[in-house]
Order: sequence, then C-alpha cells, then structure tokens
Amino acid sequence: MNNEQNPRFVSRLTRNTLALILAGGRGSRLKHLTKWRAKPAVQFGGKFRIIDFPLSNCINSGIRRIGVLTQYKSHSLLLHLQRGWSFLRGEFGEFVELLPAQQRIETNWYAGTADAIYQNLDILRSHDPEYVLVLAGDHIYKMDYGTMVAEHVASGADMTVGCIEVDLETAKAYGVMAVDDGNRVVEFSEKPEQPKSIPGDPGRALASMGIYVFNKAFLFEQLIKDADDPHSSHDFGKDIIPEVIGKYHVQAYPFRDHEGKQAYWRDVGTVDSFWQANLELTGVTPPLNLYDETWPIWTHAAQLPPAKFVFDDDDRRGMAVDSMVSGGCIISGAQVRHSLLFSSVMLHSYSLVEDSVLLPEVVINRHCRIKNAIIDRGCEIPEGTVIGENPEEDAERYHVSPGGIVLVTPDMLGQDIHYAR
Repeated sequence: MNNEQNPRFVSRLTRNTLALILAGGRGSRLKHLTKWRAKPAVQFGGKFRIIDFPLSNCINSGIRRIGVLTQYKSHSLLLHLQRGWSFLRGEFGEFVELLPAQQRIETNWYAGTADAIYQNLDILRSHDPEYVLVLAGDHIYKMDYGTMVAEHVASGADMTVGCIEVDLETAKAYGVMAVDDGNRVVEFSEKPEQPKSIPGDPGRALASMGIYVFNKAFLFEQLIKDADDPHSSHDFGKDIIPEVIGKYHVQAYPFRDHEGKQAYWRDVGTVDSFWQANLELTGVTPPLNLYDETWPIWTHAAQLPPAKFVFDDDDRRGMAVDSMVSGGCIISGAQVRHSLLFSSVMLHSYSLVEDSVLLPEVVINRHCRIKNAIIDRGCEIPEGTVIGENPEEDAERYHVSPGGIVLVTPDMLGQDIHYAR
C-alpha cells in the first residue's frame, strides 16, 4: 500500500492507535550510568534523553495517545516527562500518561514486557484503541510508525513485528525471525546460536526491534492467556511471539529508509555502543541527522546561555574541533577535539578533551588530559588528572569497557553526588 497516496487512511489509523513505551528497563550493561537512573532517562546527543526518540517518533507520526510504563529507578525519568512532555492537551484526547508499576491486577511488580501491559489492561480498555503500538524506550532511531500501522492493517495481520537487518553474528544477541517470501513470520528464536538468514541473503538475519503492532482484541486475548500460564516468563520475545506464530498471522516489518536501505537504529545498551553512537553525531554527515526540521526530536530544553569560548593565546586557546558543544558550556583556554559536550560543561585552561562524551554539569579543571572517556553528570575532575592514556591505572579507579572506553562517575571520584536526574 502506498501510504503517501493515502494520508487520510494513515491519519485515521494513527488517531486510533495507542502507543505504549516500555521504559522500566534496568539497563545493567550501561554499568554505572544506570546506577541512579533508568536506561531511557540516560542523556544522549548533547541535550536529549534516550526516551525522547520513541516519544518524538510518536508525535511526528501523528500518534498522540501515549502511555509510558516505568519501574526501575524512575525518578529522573518521571521528572523529565513532567517537564518536557506535558504540552499535549487532554481535552483534545491526547496525552503522555505515566503508568508506573502499581500492582493494579497482581501483587507483584512487572515481571516482563507482556506482564507490564497486562497489569494495565483496565487503563487500556478505558482508552479503547483500535490498534496498540508497543515500543521499547531505550533505542535511538527516527521512524514513522504510521507507515508500520498501515502495513499491519493492509496485510491483515494479527500482530506485526518491527525488525532490522543485521549480520548473523550480531543477530545472536536479538530475537530473530524467519520469514516467507511475503514477510510472514514462520519462526522466531530468542538469541539463537545459529540465526536463520533472510531469504536470498544468507549473510544477514531479521532481528526484532522490540516494536509491535497489535489489533486490540488480539492483544488482550493473548495477554490474558499468557497471564494464566504459570510456566510463562510473561515476555513478548520469550513467550508471546513464539506462542502465536503458526496459529495466527504474524507479519515482519523491515525498517528501511526512503531508499529501501537499512535505516538508522542503535541499541546504546553498552558503554562502548553509547560512546560510539554519541560521537557519530559529531561527523560531517552523521548517520543520524539531528538538524532535520521535518522530523524534530523534542525534549525538555533548559534555559541556558550560548556556549562560550575564551582566550586566544598560543598555549591557552579556547576551541573545539569536530565536536558538538551544548548550551551553557564555557571552554576557557582549553581544547576539545572530536568530542560531545552536554549542557553546562566547564573546561578550564590548559586542558585537552579528545574522543570523549561529557554529560551535563561536568567540570574539567586545569591541566587535565581526557581521552576515550565518558564523564558522568556532575563530575568534577581534579587539576592535572589524566584519563584514557593508561588502561591499567584507569581500571584501578574507574570502569574500563571491553573497547577501552573509560567511564567516570562522581562515586568513583569520591564525590558525594548522586544524580537521580
């Protein structure tokens, strides 16, 4: 179906769609970055949070009824949603509704992705959507969900699974789908040792993005059936999808750009992937365009002054090259190269920051050298500190990732600051 020729069709579908963003993940692979905050609340891209991407996709797709399911250390996430996502008007039937684990049906916390939605069935029924779009709250990408919902309806599917094409080695970390020539799912394996390849492309597989479209009645029926199964882990990937394949119509929706190529999608679930995805943004033509006015990423924008660069002596020049520098930053006689600085970062004279990601309110004092690092929010790096040049010394005090990226938090510096923001 050519959705560009059917805008009224797509807009009707999106108006009748309720999006549910699963944002309760612990994100343990991000190590200390998620010690005080849920993974969807982790900052990304200089001024955003990870959850801003699926939320912005919903708004840009015309889906304005959104529920956010939270659980793990959600204070910073809830604050961000309150401050940045309260502009929708309830009297127009649009909202971002917070759905924390509150034991509405069971006496337990959310046991899995399917259970999280099951425990809010009464709320879902009250909204009475025609379609339910289930999203992960911890991935970075731009996607028109309206096209996916339209494809779901046109195919006559009971459930549609968004997927990306990955190499077979990468596929081992995801749920992998085997499909027929019409992209109907015939088999699903969670983190398989030997992933099934795409028909006609033996080196690649279809991996689940954790994005699902359901017909409302079908979803409710499957959630209730799963909740009654004492042997289920109540997870979409482990339980729901394998159970319905072969019995119902499950369709795969490959996520591609307007040229038919694999679209940008990043799982920033490890220290290395988080560092890499942020620094990708500093490139001349980055794979993710944050300057695209046709598909803006919305967030809570703090009221900050412009970034400032001061001093122009040969040995004391405030400058940044191949970098992104956010509002409120002051680069005072220091040099920044191929790095991303979040809001209100302060760099003092004679310091050098290279290939690094500095989260908000970091202070780098004089004569420091920082390389291949992620510096967490609120850290104050003492004068003369060297990070990223000696892996053995770094590992004694900080976390060093498998890829050699040094993660520094206030705790590691002995600073009594716990940022739940």
